[in-house]
Formats: sequence, C-alpha cells, structure tokens
Amino acid sequence: MSHFAKLDENNIVTFVTVGRQEDDGLEAELSERTGDVYKQTSYNTSGGVHSLGNTPLRKNYAGIGYTYDAERDAFISPKPYPSWVLVEETCQWESPVPYPDDGLMYSWNEETTSWEEVE
Repeated sequence: MSHFAKLDENNIVTFVTVGRQEDDGLEAELSERTGDVYKQTSYNTSGGVHSLGNTPLRKNYAGIGYTYDAERDAFISPKPYPSWVLVEETCQWESPVPYPDDGLMYSWNEETTSWEEVE
C-alpha cells in the first residue's frame, strides 16, 4: 500500500490518501488527473530511516500541515517552538536542550527554553 500527500500552492500537505503499491507512476497520474500536486510518502519512514529496512522516502511520513521541501525532497512537520532547530539529516525539529533521560515525563517551556517535569 502506498500513500500520497496532496500539496497546496505553498507545498503544505492538505490531504493524505492511499493507493495501490503496484501502481508505478500513480503520483504523476494523480497530479495529472486532478490538476493537484501529489507526492508519495512512506508510512514507515521517520527521520530518514525506513523502519523495515527498506529505502526511506522523503525523510518523514507526511501529515496534514507538513511542508514538502523540494530542495531537500522531504516532508517537514510544523515547527513546534521558535527556539527549536531543524536537523538537516532527519528533517525533524530538535530542542536546543536535550530531553532528560531519567525516565520521567517533561514538557517544553519556551519562555525558559528548558524541559520541566510533568507532575
């Protein structure tokens, strides 16, 4: 099963649909038939890694609101906080301070640019 992301005029994902795996060229066919732009996306791809060991596709699985970056050939989620930076290798956002690795739950505080324990 293949997935295809419909893009608006600003390359923002507005819809994700399913197609048959065996339909080579379906991305171009969908775009031609509808007049919209579609890009294939892989449900198993995250951070440039395919979870089943296959070839990753466009860095991340597309979601509604994601941006398709043609230069990187990648789907990028909306930036969660102004202080976070995009990691080029994964096309994912990263906080300026690493998430604590102590087994507790934390939420991001943009005012202090730090992780705060959730009680």
